[in-house]
Amino acid sequence: MEKNNRKIQELTKAELEIMQLVWQIGHEFVVRDIHNMMPEPKPAYNTVSTIVRLLDTKGFLTHKTYGHSNVYFCAVSKNEYTGSFMQGVLNSFFDGSVSRLVNFFSTNKNISVQETDEILRMLNDKK
Repeated sequence: MEKNNRKIQELTKAELEIMQLVWQIGHEFVVRDIHNMMPEPKPAYNTVSTIVRLLDTKGFLTHKTYGHSNVYFCAVSKNEYTGSFMQGVLNSFFDGSVSRLVNFFSTNKNISVQETDEILRMLNDKK
């Protein structure tokens, strides 16, 4: 997956935590909104602000400045990031083979009959 003709970078754990909250908000926000949503013990406000600015620099967020305040907007959707991340996993660990990925999960995780039926239904819908 690409955004603006460049590969979407993988997020760090801290960046992903912030982006999960951004995706949950679903509209413009200020750093205080993100900080207020974080579970206890909350990181310092300045830490959250720094990560948000990094996400802006990396192209995951954009912003508009009003006076001395920045209002941020999501620039990469959760679906775009998930697609890019999973494509990286598929290429890095399974040589791009979806069947190898499915085989890995079917042998390393107990997949219920219901999940198996759902997977088969999805595959049949793609035909």
